[in-house]
Amino acid sequence: MTGPLRVGVLGCAGIALRRMLPAFAACPGIEIAAVASRDPAKARQVAERFGCRPVHGYGALLERDDIEAVYVPLPAALHARWTEAALNTGRHVLAEKPLTTDRHRTAELLALAGARGLVLMENVMFVHHHRHRAVRELIADGAIGELRAFQAVFTIPPLPDGDIRYDPGLGGGALADVGVYPLRAALHFLGPGLDVVGARLDRGAGRRVETSGAALLSTPGAVTAQITFGMEHAYRSSYELWGSEGGITVDRAFTPPADHAPVIGLHRGGRTEEIRLAPHDQVAATVAAFAAAVRAGALPDTHTTLRQAELLDETHRSASRGAPVTTG
Repeated sequence: MTGPLRVGVLGCAGIALRRMLPAFAACPGIEIAAVASRDPAKARQVAERFGCRPVHGYGALLERDDIEAVYVPLPAALHARWTEAALNTGRHVLAEKPLTTDRHRTAELLALAGARGLVLMENVMFVHHHRHRAVRELIADGAIGELRAFQAVFTIPPLPDGDIRYDPGLGGGALADVGVYPLRAALHFLGPGLDVVGARLDRGAGRRVETSGAALLSTPGAVTAQITFGMEHAYRSSYELWGSEGGITVDRAFTPPADHAPVIGLHRGGRTEEIRLAPHDQVAATVAAFAAAVRAGALPDTHTTLRQAELLDETHRSASRGAPVTTG
């Protein structure tokens, strides 16, 4: 591929306007070619802001011949349909998480992308932040001895009542929206051998989806992972790894701003060492990784994406078997 990657955007969701479109615009390897909306006025407004063409309707964008890749920030329940449509027209795809709301559809789309030689990447941005690579290096170097346990939490304050994440028809719910972060972190550090031991999902008063939950997972070697998540809570974003000789703690783990100077807490021998790193823009890093994968013709790590989808499904099924989702 020569020249910048020409990207079309399917929808004007908040994350697209706040984070992804500015990151695309700032990336030298990407050109925003067009943005589509069901509302022509909104498409014009966003296109004018980012210097691209407005398109009325998602299908119309896929009919254009100047689009090489597509970004899908639509509600979760629409990801599968429009990701498949984009792949079938020969476009690389960066889709918001979760890639789909069904593990079988996730597997189908990953297989379709592989068969067509296209990059299909789920937009889990925190894994591209250099802090987590530094944590992995500490573990590999034996800084905390033999790994024994992992804990992660991601909770956010209540959303406006009309937010799509409270709508089951659009793929809403705390598990898919915020639970994916600590779950993916567990996969990132403990690997795909994780299995769900048990889970619980709870529904807030008047809500049609689960608003909080927790799960216990384990590796074949009995390293446990406890994850907690919710979307009607005080904000918390952290994880901890504990080993035979010490521990590692990370705060503001999943959605740090670009100018945040990250700190890793290393606890051993009764002392705590703060390892300070330079700020890192994980949104820009994600966008650059997508463009680089397309340029290199290198397919991303589909095994982790698929295992994540399977674990989300296992968590939901475990919670349903253990006790029905309750109403508060």
